[in-house]
Amino acid sequence: MSELVHVEVEAGIATIRLDRPPVNALNFQVQDELHAAALQVSERRDVSAVIVYGGEKVFAAGADVKQMQTMSYTDMVDRSAALQAAFIAIARIPKPTVAAITGYALGAGCELTLACDFRVAADNAQLGQPEIALGVIPGAGGTQRLSRLIGAARAKDMIFTGRMVSAQEALRIGLVDEVVAPDQAYAAAQRRVERYVGGPAYAIRAAKEAIDRGLEVDLETGLEIERMQFAGVFATRDRNLGMTAFVEHRKGGAQFEGR
Repeated sequence: MSELVHVEVEAGIATIRLDRPPVNALNFQVQDELHAAALQVSERRDVSAVIVYGGEKVFAAGADVKQMQTMSYTDMVDRSAALQAAFIAIARIPKPTVAAITGYALGAGCELTLACDFRVAADNAQLGQPEIALGVIPGAGGTQRLSRLIGAARAKDMIFTGRMVSAQEALRIGLVDEVVAPDQAYAAAQRRVERYVGGPAYAIRAAKEAIDRGLEVDLETGLEIERMQFAGVFATRDRNLGMTAFVEHRKGGAQFEGR
């Protein structure tokens, strides 16, 4: 039974909601429950898209520093694997995902947004990787996903200095995709992903897999990943429905079944 991370599903959209007041510090329990939530929404056929949300006031103000303060090297060798696994599970949800960001998204909180496909930020949001001020570095994907998203130089600036960036700067550098009024972050995230509900689920899954895996390899290997995913969707019912509707000039297009 999850206590600090809740999953709610409505109209094909799942919300993974962080619930650890006052700032949603990502302690070990939250990390483990995030992992479980990612697996749950990945498997549920009634879920077409996912919103990761921290609430109206704050997304997540980083990992629980008090919990980590007394940990040894070997303690963190063991724990860091679980931390990485939780965020990898979020990144590998085979459906479109969006982070709805309000207030602070710092450290592991920022890294959680990076594990999503899209990011919608309230105009009062602050994002950053402040780990350097603690004498450490990001450990849940910040050095890797951030640099892939905004470029190495900008990622180094944020990580080396530990500075926070405003929602407006985040939009300018490509760290977020949309900035809205503070009370509209969740609604904007809903609008961004509701278009995928009722879509060709396995084609969307294949496209996400091809893009994400392709970014990790050279172009030739990426093209081979794309080719295999392209051929694979020809085994789906939705491919048949989509092409038949197109050939028959059906008004409104295909009614996909998600299989």
